[in-house]
Amino acid sequence: MLVRRFHERLDAARGAQIGESLAAFITPNHLWRGCHPFGELHGADALSSTFWEPLKSALTRLQRREDIFFAGRNQIDGFESVWVVSMGHLMGLFDQPWLGILPTGKMAFLRYCAFYRVDGDRITETAMHFDIPHLMTQAGQNPFPPQTAAHLVQPGPMTHDGLLYGPQPEAEGRRTLDAINAMISDLGQWKLGLPLEEELARSWHDDMIWWGPAGIGATYTIERYAKQHSGPFRAGFGQRSRTTHIARLAEGHYGGFFGWPNFTAIPTGGFMGLPGSDTPGQFRVIDIYRRAGDKLAENWVFIDLLHFWKMQGRDFLAEATGAADAY
Repeated sequence: MLVRRFHERLDAARGAQIGESLAAFITPNHLWRGCHPFGELHGADALSSTFWEPLKSALTRLQRREDIFFAGRNQIDGFESVWVVSMGHLMGLFDQPWLGILPTGKMAFLRYCAFYRVDGDRITETAMHFDIPHLMTQAGQNPFPPQTAAHLVQPGPMTHDGLLYGPQPEAEGRRTLDAINAMISDLGQWKLGLPLEEELARSWHDDMIWWGPAGIGATYTIERYAKQHSGPFRAGFGQRSRTTHIARLAEGHYGGFFGWPNFTAIPTGGFMGLPGSDTPGQFRVIDIYRRAGDKLAENWVFIDLLHFWKMQGRDFLAEATGAADAY
């Protein structure tokens, strides 16, 4: 209930009330991890003045349209800490510039996913990803070359059961975490030696949906996922580190993880239609999954692509908006 009360108060807050609403629920030394250009912010004042106040001024009449909500104990620290996950869209009227992105005066949707660490009656850490290039594309300022998969405002689960406001059977959460861990074991190392589609079929339903970020896009079925993302991604990266996470948890048929970063990789073969390099780049990723049976059926993916490309020497946000000094 803590995070739901937090959302209710934060979503209703305006102006100075935003900082007050944050301070009522987060600790004074709260750590917030956000996508480029924000990075790490500490405490309510910095979070309010740097992120929430400018966003709410730009996207007026802001609504939270939540599609997935679940909680669980974190496998990474031996199931000691408790995390709550919220995913969906922040929707508003795009009436003022934000990060140099020009307003449209129309509805706009900012994809988001947040992981909250809860200790007692306070939130001590947050990892929040939001798909800024997706918003830029809605405003006619797409920063990236043409993507391999589809651009669209992404819906929630096909089963319409992602808001887990009540207790779930523990066994179902364990099955979901087992499915996620099996996928990580198979796909995180790229060393099984199987044809890609056969490898994917070990963890995924044939009619899987991969809801990827702007710049890559969304893709449907194992065959199209292999062709439109997984195959090109593997071909583009000759080297990658092992995967590490800060939190990984599941409840019911839903689960997910995040890292800071999840892994590093070198785009020796090029990525997203852009030339390769020998420079390592960090992948800060949030993944949310829906399990059906013993395999994964849907995956909502948030990748801080602006951060990755900034490490490669390309500031796509500044290039697309002329906003190098705006943040």
